[in-house]
Amino acid sequence: MERIKLLSKTILSIFVGVVLLTACGQQADLPPDEGRLRVVATTTIVGDVVAQVGGDLIELSVMLPVGTDPHGFDPTPQDIAKVAEADVVFANGAGLEEFLDNLIESAGADDAIVHVSENIDFLELESDERVHEGDDHEDEHEGDTHDDVPDVEDHEDQDHGEEHDHSGADPHTWTDPNNVMVWVQNIEHVLSEIDGDNTEAYQFNANAYLAELKDLDDWIFEQVVQIPEEDRNLVTDHGIFAYFSDRYGFEQTGTLIPGYSTLSEPSARELAAIENAIQDLEVRAVFVGNTVNPSLAERVSEDTGVRLVYVYTGSLSEAGGEADSYIAYMRYNTAAFVDALK
Repeated sequence: MERIKLLSKTILSIFVGVVLLTACGQQADLPPDEGRLRVVATTTIVGDVVAQVGGDLIELSVMLPVGTDPHGFDPTPQDIAKVAEADVVFANGAGLEEFLDNLIESAGADDAIVHVSENIDFLELESDERVHEGDDHEDEHEGDTHDDVPDVEDHEDQDHGEEHDHSGADPHTWTDPNNVMVWVQNIEHVLSEIDGDNTEAYQFNANAYLAELKDLDDWIFEQVVQIPEEDRNLVTDHGIFAYFSDRYGFEQTGTLIPGYSTLSEPSARELAAIENAIQDLEVRAVFVGNTVNPSLAERVSEDTGVRLVYVYTGSLSEAGGEADSYIAYMRYNTAAFVDALK
């Protein structure tokens, strides 16, 4: 009887061993990442555009969590490790990611960084911008057919890790879809350069997305005509919509926070001047971003009675939310402007 039990245990052990060996053999045949490029994007907005071009050919990590302010982000050791291991890191550039220099130094990833806003004609920052009387200006878009996709100059020989000094440049380039068309071309160029075997796929994805961005641009023009020209004034928590305003005939009349960075704050005297100007100019709404503390705007609203309208600024929404892609983000904000000002 004992010999039968011993034989049964032996047979069972052999069977288990065969199963484990078979499983290990099958596991060994599966590459861990299917050979995809390891790509990191800094913000959710950059990440979404990169995903549109890279598709299933890339393994994408987005550094900033949803709802995070890029101006005040502090990378974790895990972020540094991801950047160090990445084939390429896509950043907005133009000074938006103030943390980037220290991150690059810590990760030793100088050659991996690509600024997607490269080759864009930057607007100058108005660092002392406040709510003020709007200057009279001619409509720069009169007769504009807005149907040209910007061309990106060839930068094949450009060092991806080159330091780019954009001091004085407004970094919020994505608020004009035409600038994101430049992003797409920059991203496609770099991915094709790194992964030449899939150039046609990257080009196909890029062209398809460029067509969607062109449709978005047309749609925004169609929406803003509902707002009388004299009412196309944007008062925001900080200066983020200059490119949008320049493209679609708005005036970025003023901001609650000095300059373009959410890390600044007004003095008591400045806040009083802002509130007086809001009342004097009969401002209809203040647009408040999703990545800043709303307490200042709420105080201004309580003091002046002005309506607060919440929009998306430096981040998309959670997946499945109302602004979970760049195109949904732009549509949401445009609708918010139109509803509040028409």
